[in-house]
Amino acid sequence: MVSKQAPVLVTGASGFVGQALCARLRAEGVPLRALSRQPARQTSRQTSPASGLIQSPALAADSDWRTLLAGCASVVHCAARVHVMADTATDALATYRAVNTAGTLALARQAAAAGVKRFILLSTIKVHGEATAP
Repeated sequence: MVSKQAPVLVTGASGFVGQALCARLRAEGVPLRALSRQPARQTSRQTSPASGLIQSPALAADSDWRTLLAGCASVVHCAARVHVMADTATDALATYRAVNTAGTLALARQAAAAGVKRFILLSTIKVHGEATAP
């Protein structure tokens, strides 16, 4: 069966959240462009890594996403700079902002210019830290 539905572009498809999302979209028969800068990895929740990954540009203010966004109806943005345990960046905060803020903003603006109707930003709860105060 060939779907006429526009594909969903998923960034960070090899990450923890991205793998689960892509598996679910595939199970539902949703056309998908699964993007990743890194190869898929095994997780405790997934028995096999995401397949059909497309090489993603760096998440940066000057990255060109136009070709990958063409024809997509939605973007689910799971990619981010996270879990850098031994950061070697001279200014780690500036590096996080360049990727997670400026890079995401550039992607969102290009998605809007490409006619993408829905841009969904996903993150893990870990963004809030290691614990919740009472």
